[in-house]
Amino acid sequence: MGEKGLAKDTRIEIPKPLEQLSEGGIRRKQYIGKVNTHVLSYLSREFVDNGFEFVLPVILSKTGDPLWPDTGASIEKRIEVEIYGKTVRTTLSMIIHKMVACSLLYPKLFTLSPNVRIEKKERANSGIHAYEFTQLDFEARDATSKDIRSLVEKLFCGLISSLNKNVTEELDRLERSSLKCPEAPFKAYDRKELEGKYGKDWETRITNEISDPVWVLNIPREFYDYEGGNGEWDNYDLILPKYGEVLSGSRREYEYDKMIKKMDRDGVRKGNYEVLLNLAKEEKMKPSAGAGIGVERLVSWIVGAKHIGEVQPFPKVPGIVYDL
Repeated sequence: MGEKGLAKDTRIEIPKPLEQLSEGGIRRKQYIGKVNTHVLSYLSREFVDNGFEFVLPVILSKTGDPLWPDTGASIEKRIEVEIYGKTVRTTLSMIIHKMVACSLLYPKLFTLSPNVRIEKKERANSGIHAYEFTQLDFEARDATSKDIRSLVEKLFCGLISSLNKNVTEELDRLERSSLKCPEAPFKAYDRKELEGKYGKDWETRITNEISDPVWVLNIPREFYDYEGGNGEWDNYDLILPKYGEVLSGSRREYEYDKMIKKMDRDGVRKGNYEVLLNLAKEEKMKPSAGAGIGVERLVSWIVGAKHIGEVQPFPKVPGIVYDL
């Protein structure tokens, strides 16, 4: 999920810890849990059926996602720890690992990756941010952006249809029985178009105006997103009504010279990416494309959660450290 914030009602109620919930709150959590189970089961099965291999996640690593040198970044702190005399970091996203594994080992892969992003405290009231969350990350060798977007549209439409058929009681209890199945292809906007219409606040504006998921393309981002010679970015975000970005992805850079040039431009420390750069220099990196789906944000949209912490058994709300 992205760094940008989306302002919601500042009076939003912060989720209580599990042990403090009322009987009604426990029941609601149980209904959400049934939906969450179906979402993960359905998506995992679909990825396997489409030839993707399930990869176990990486938690600690010397190499991590730089998350773009963004002046408006919401990350307050990156977690580092020393083990065996080396400094490692908790996973912000598995993008580098996905690219390497897709090039050397698995032509098509997916994983459920825990991400730790210590958000600023004011994000507590956004309703859509958590400092621990899970991404359903996937990558496919030789895929185009169009391939990935078409796959995602198929997955989302199929998921909503399956939920409406198989989790009807829970959706009814959550007052989401009229969940609308989006029509593919989803509408797509160029980021420049949105900036011209709404200015820098385009993400908040479009999130609050749309009634169906939409794509936003051509977003300046990290060095690993593919950038053409004309300055256009071959990437994509999927935006959900009221809940914002639920998926971020791109066609990937795989050529050494382009990676180095972009790292120099953006001030990215090359020493953190030695394995990736060496593989690219040896021409062992392969063209690929992929994305990461924010599981909690997707489920929040499906169940109509007022706060993303509602869909977590143990909420991870920015600025709050619960006992469990």
